[in-house]
Amino acid sequence: MNGAAPSLTGFCRDCLCEQRPGLSRCAACGSPRLLRHPERDLLAIAHIDCDAFYASIEKRDNPELADKPLIIGGGKRGVVSTACYIARIQGVRSAMPMFKALEACPHAVVIKPNMEKYVRVGRQIRAMMQELTPLVQPLSIDEAFLDMNGTEALHRAPPAQVLARFAARIEREIGITVSVGLSYCKFLAKVASDLQKPRGFSIIGRAEALDFLRERPVTTIWGVGKAFAATLEADGIRTIGTLQEMEENDLLRRYGSMGQRLYRLARGIDERPVAPESIAKSVSAETTFHDDLSRPEALTAHLRALSEKVAERLRHGGQAGQTVVLKLKTADFKLRTRNRRLENPTRLADRIFRTGMDLLDREADGTRFRLIGIGVSDLADPTLADPPDLVDVGATRRATAEEAMNRLRDKFGRGSIETGYTFGRDRR
Repeated sequence: MNGAAPSLTGFCRDCLCEQRPGLSRCAACGSPRLLRHPERDLLAIAHIDCDAFYASIEKRDNPELADKPLIIGGGKRGVVSTACYIARIQGVRSAMPMFKALEACPHAVVIKPNMEKYVRVGRQIRAMMQELTPLVQPLSIDEAFLDMNGTEALHRAPPAQVLARFAARIEREIGITVSVGLSYCKFLAKVASDLQKPRGFSIIGRAEALDFLRERPVTTIWGVGKAFAATLEADGIRTIGTLQEMEENDLLRRYGSMGQRLYRLARGIDERPVAPESIAKSVSAETTFHDDLSRPEALTAHLRALSEKVAERLRHGGQAGQTVVLKLKTADFKLRTRNRRLENPTRLADRIFRTGMDLLDREADGTRFRLIGIGVSDLADPTLADPPDLVDVGATRRATAEEAMNRLRDKFGRGSIETGYTFGRDRR
């Protein structure tokens, strides 16, 4: 971890100059951001996480927002997608209902998410990561694992220095900041990247792993959420140190396969490789309504529009999906998910929508909903998608019409043509 003895040599994260032992500030530029660690040049598994990604991009694009609390989210009935650190200090958190966020931070500026812009920036950063190593495993639009083993000869520097140079390049060329975690395994690299946000760079070495983990809460372990943490607390387990004192067989008997994960990660054992083939497992879109909806025709219009968004993302991403998933959230915040597996993968809005409608028909019984979403999982090769339907001739005609609509939208924009389901929806 940072905080290693100043007797160690180090380098400055701002100007990258090597530093003599004993200095608390960079001898060249005066920065206090010195990186020292006894295992600094021996570790190669990194986790890079963009700091308040959506909010940082909006502040970059509008300097007037620089010193203001900023929330990215959707309207008074929506939830917080992310918030800048100024808003977080005042209690705003991701996934918090918007009305609660504005109660905590009433002077915040609220901006609706611009996913196309965020995806574009995310792809820029991903391409820059892949210049460092081919072993990049994305976790989301704004974070990824990197395996830097074997790259020292290429970059003529150990991974820690290469990653610090990369973070500085992101600030200079992209205009946002990232935090870096470096360790010997994925679990601890991800934990490290959270330690000093924003603009952090933390290292967790092998020698300190057990002591570092001992006092941390069990929720530090991947997969331990609030519900499971409550189960562990009822059993007298609050910290990772307690897990370190338990036998593997005891944990297996109590918690099944999760018990083995608890045993291993509590000891800093994580042999998962950085897998660059890991990609999104689903593609979806959802919307939170300004007012609760219960009428089937109103829900149908939103479902069609969302199906078209999902289909567009599948086309642009070169993907198809075989399982359609409907998501609904009731007025009292209860979540319902329904799914259906198709005979063949699809990337057509028509098939996604019609399957979603079948699922929705069973739920639209007068219940008031605050959110609806549709998506596909079990992603598959798009060349296998949507073979001609010899039974339903109408489906083939609709697929041909959809292809024609897509060509018009690609040329003239998404709003250039609409179906009857969505026509005038935003004006109702």
